[in-house]
Amino acid sequence: MNPDEIRTSLSSISTLWTVVCKAHGESEGVSSAQGQLLHRYSRAIHRYLLGALHDAEAAEELSQEFALRFIRGDFRRADPQRGRFRDFVKGVLSHLVADHYRKKVRSPTLPADAPEPAAPDPASDKEFLYVWRAEVLQHAWDELAELERATGKPFYTALRFHADHPELRSAQQAEHLSKQLRMRVTAVWVRQALHRAREKFVELIVRAVLETISHPAVDELEGELGELGLLKYCKPALKRLRGEK
Repeated sequence: MNPDEIRTSLSSISTLWTVVCKAHGESEGVSSAQGQLLHRYSRAIHRYLLGALHDAEAAEELSQEFALRFIRGDFRRADPQRGRFRDFVKGVLSHLVADHYRKKVRSPTLPADAPEPAAPDPASDKEFLYVWRAEVLQHAWDELAELERATGKPFYTALRFHADHPELRSAQQAEHLSKQLRMRVTAVWVRQALHRAREKFVELIVRAVLETISHPAVDELEGELGELGLLKYCKPALKRLRGEK
């Protein structure tokens, strides 16, 4: 994308807050919007709950509870003016974890002399950021793979192989990729493909993060990328968004 296209995208992008509002509306797209959000963040939600509860069965149960409450419309009063989309998700999950532990304390099946359940130990902000960062990156990888399927350009294959085998030189990667792609590629081709793939990957990361902030603006985007530890990879993209050379 050239700078004008990027800035146009920045001003017109549909944030996940938009989808949240649509998911609790009365339009024909409600079901689709709900499915989009739940599918997009099911991995992050389950991973967060598993880290908070250390109990796979309970994590799955609360993941389903989150989905049920969302579909039922319990979050219709969520306000994008109160903060980032990830803060909204974390707040909902923290309440689910707290409710889970309160139910354990009140459980009538516990013997009278049983020790009290452990105090709630939800994942820390740092741990939640790690989970959210992993989800942003995974989403970018998924989108890059989808782009490759749609266009035939091996961006995902080249970048994924490089990420998995960073110790290999370009000529060695070319040898392996030639077999994987069933076409003869050179070291020069590998370097060019990686350059284009990295640019596209960063663009997908930026878009994924833009979708999670309430007001798509460069300064807010930069702050969020910084908190997620992704800023150093995205600085060239931010310069293009600002129209800098």
